[in-house]
Amino acid sequence: MTISQRAGLDAIPPYRQGSAPAAAGGLEPHKLSSNENPYPPLPSVVAAVAAAAADLHRYPSIAANRLKEALALRWGVGVENIGLGAGSVEVASQLIHATTDPGDSVMFAWRSFEAYPILATVAGAVPQPIPLAADGAHDLPAMADAITPRTRIVFLCNPNNPTGTVLTASAVDEFLRAVPSDVLVVIDEAYLHFNRHPDTAVGIELFRGHTNVAVLHTFSKAYGLAGLRLGYAVGPRELIETLGKVAVPFAVTALAQEAGVASLAAEDELGERIEALVAERDRVYRGMLDAGLPVLPSEANFLWLDAGANTEALARLFEERAISVRAFPGEGLRVSIGTPEANDRVLSTARAAASLLAPQH
Repeated sequence: MTISQRAGLDAIPPYRQGSAPAAAGGLEPHKLSSNENPYPPLPSVVAAVAAAAADLHRYPSIAANRLKEALALRWGVGVENIGLGAGSVEVASQLIHATTDPGDSVMFAWRSFEAYPILATVAGAVPQPIPLAADGAHDLPAMADAITPRTRIVFLCNPNNPTGTVLTASAVDEFLRAVPSDVLVVIDEAYLHFNRHPDTAVGIELFRGHTNVAVLHTFSKAYGLAGLRLGYAVGPRELIETLGKVAVPFAVTALAQEAGVASLAAEDELGERIEALVAERDRVYRGMLDAGLPVLPSEANFLWLDAGANTEALARLFEERAISVRAFPGEGLRVSIGTPEANDRVLSTARAAASLLAPQH
């Protein structure tokens, strides 16, 4: 007997994790396919997690008061404005479930974070992708024009994953003036800490100035807690209350909560690592430009190569040098910023790759 399944699931692609690199030619492998922080957690964070492990037989606190209070203090908001989840992707899922009925639309730029269409479809909503502009940035005027009465939520990824482009404050302000007040606009700032653009839109400021704005943050990238799964939303109190109704109970573990509190207490020390990654990003960007590769400026912890039809050949070249990258066939590939040693290998590969890339027309 075949168990019946929900109709339409065959059309949902599984989320594809960045691959681990294979050893090649005796070279040390470097995984640069998942935008992970290449450095281990700080000793103070490891100590907090180790101490929390003594209570693994107990359920974690659903309220997570200590973590919410620390986040509220960090951003100058109320505890009631903080919603938690197992990574910002799980909080994004909560936001979709909280705002859409079956058949409603979830708008996002495309290409952007690949979980958006998956999360929308799983929730019974309709993905509403809007093509990026030619420079790899959100086409906000096109997005505003495409809003319909069924559009319930809009995701703006800033900086955008995978292109690294930034939304400016003036552009987002103009966009918000065009968006109906009952449509939720989510500023997804997973790469907030790496963003040095002087005119960038700032999610927390937009939240303070608009009743229909929420902000997504994660501990996976700058804080280096990808393995513990911890993210959060800053949003209107009524919305955050609803998120609690659709969240998976106990999804935020006690270990994740303690790691989050310890990481917030160590932000100055973490800041040194973030600055080092930003400097490495800029070094790799300049090196790729010098090699003649079609690399876009980035304000995240990765770089986008607009390789088009040459994407798969370029990805194979990285693989031959024991580097895994994230390839989007026919579009381009994303290279995460790693340790200086990994980045040196990226640059040597970039110089070897220049001859592969015919001019794109």
